[in-house]
Amino acid sequence: MPIFFILLAAVLWGTTGTAQIFTPDNTHPFALGAIRLVIGGGSLLLVVILTGQFNLKNWPVRAMLIASASMACYQPLFFSAVQITGVAIGTVVAIGSAPILAGLLELGILKRKQSKMWWVATFLSVIGCILLFSNQGKVYIDPKGIALALGAGLTFATYTLVNKQLLEHHPPLTVVAVVFTLSAIMLSPMLLMFDLSWLLQTNGIAVSLHLGIFATSIAYILFLKGLMSVPSSTAVTLSLGEPLTAALLGVFVVGERLSNMSWVGIGLIGVGILLLALRTREKNQQQTIEVSL
Repeated sequence: MPIFFILLAAVLWGTTGTAQIFTPDNTHPFALGAIRLVIGGGSLLLVVILTGQFNLKNWPVRAMLIASASMACYQPLFFSAVQITGVAIGTVVAIGSAPILAGLLELGILKRKQSKMWWVATFLSVIGCILLFSNQGKVYIDPKGIALALGAGLTFATYTLVNKQLLEHHPPLTVVAVVFTLSAIMLSPMLLMFDLSWLLQTNGIAVSLHLGIFATSIAYILFLKGLMSVPSSTAVTLSLGEPLTAALLGVFVVGERLSNMSWVGIGLIGVGILLLALRTREKNQQQTIEVSL
């Protein structure tokens, strides 16, 4: 079940790109990213307060601030990388580097070595991402864009690792509400820098609500529910279901055409995720049996 939660979260994240196509022409991606966090964090915080689940006790302040800053930084880092070095390279470096960086963070901070199956699954999935975006036209590699994309991958890996500590004290709903509300506050100055008139249009409101509620609130609750039972490195690799979903939606909803190489990439991502999911499920079943004995 934890694997299913993470994969379902990845599917919801994968709808982001398709949804953005339907925004008004004057929508800036930075502003949309900030609005996404405002709606996602604000709506969940309201739910938590109204249901009496909110409390200020036992919050690891350092972990909470790091998680919030990581998520706040991820938005502009990723969008800037894509803007500077292109969709293909920016996306591949950001999304593809996150699992590897998560594994290195676990090794360096938690002294946890990754299994051979994790490395095989992650390698297949990352290669799959590279092949998937190989049809995105002319490739332009900009060192600054690469650095920003790596920063985006690092912030997502850090967010995932730190949230393991927060989940030891609070349920996923509360953690997502608090972290994303703080992230929205950190990004709020960005809203003063861009035109927000697109929010007065029906499609602007609809896309914002979808991204805020479904692709943020619900998606991250599901992700953290899964994260409670699997290592952060495994969760980040499984989240590569996001580009797979985005690619399939592009084909079947938007009408995009993928090259044969891209379809091979989709297959490799699928195989990598399947291998890791089966390995994680087997490991969890073994742990359950050991506990029952």
